[in-house]
Amino acid sequence: MGKVNLDNLITERRNKNTLNLDELSVMQACLIMNDEDHKVPDAVKSAIPQISDVIEQIIQNFQKGGRLIYMGAGTSGRLGVLDAAECVPTFGVEPTMVVGLIAGGEQAMTVAVEGAEDDADLGKEDLMNLNLQANDTVVGISASGRTPYVVGGLDYAKAIGATTASIACNMNSEIGRHADYSIEVDCGPEFLTGSTRLKSGTAQKLILNMISTISMVGIGKVYNNLMVDVKPTNEKLIERSKRIIMEACEVSYETASKYFELADHEVKLAIVMILTASDKTEAAKKLEKAGGFIKKTLR
Repeated sequence: MGKVNLDNLITERRNKNTLNLDELSVMQACLIMNDEDHKVPDAVKSAIPQISDVIEQIIQNFQKGGRLIYMGAGTSGRLGVLDAAECVPTFGVEPTMVVGLIAGGEQAMTVAVEGAEDDADLGKEDLMNLNLQANDTVVGISASGRTPYVVGGLDYAKAIGATTASIACNMNSEIGRHADYSIEVDCGPEFLTGSTRLKSGTAQKLILNMISTISMVGIGKVYNNLMVDVKPTNEKLIERSKRIIMEACEVSYETASKYFELADHEVKLAIVMILTASDKTEAAKKLEKAGGFIKKTLR
């Protein structure tokens, strides 16, 4: 990677609106920070064509049995791990389907691991340990757009034929040159100079929300706008599951509860049982034939 040069990185510049940050009142600081945060959605919007291309490819790879693998360091890595973890209860997928890698491993979620993000070989090793395949998609996340850990991972992924994408908060990023698909957003200098957990982190979170949610829609994890593959792992989610059945099928709470039990707490199965007047076995066959899409069982 050569000498680290941060001079041209937007994320490292000083914000002219906060040069006197340490002299502002709490109210003034909050208002300016909120103004800065308002710039993030528009920055993300400008990258939607690239984000859309990545999602289309992820859907294709999911349909071939591939995985989605996020990798990053520091805040970027933590956001990837968070998004991956939340796919399990929200969409009922196995933890192996969407994976978050962070430089330095699990301990780096709470404590900085010295030197981990600067190790390109570590990025390669982490993907090798996952037995990366050509049907997988690797998304490298780096606010600066130059993290060696991410570059190493992307290079290895490309070498074995996996799909690669990058998310950076600087334009013309280094990681973008190592990926098949490059997503870059310019949110302007941070409220606190160089603190990329702020606007950059928010932008990354918004992009990851799009990638995981819309990819899951694309493989049948959603009916209308209902999360029909939710895993009811606690009382709140059990009640949400019943409400989803009620909304999807326009039935009473009692009917929804009955079919929720008959379907062994599988929301999607309960919905198909009701909408197609099928028993559990028949509904399961219809769903399998439809590739998991409820609407295809109704044709």
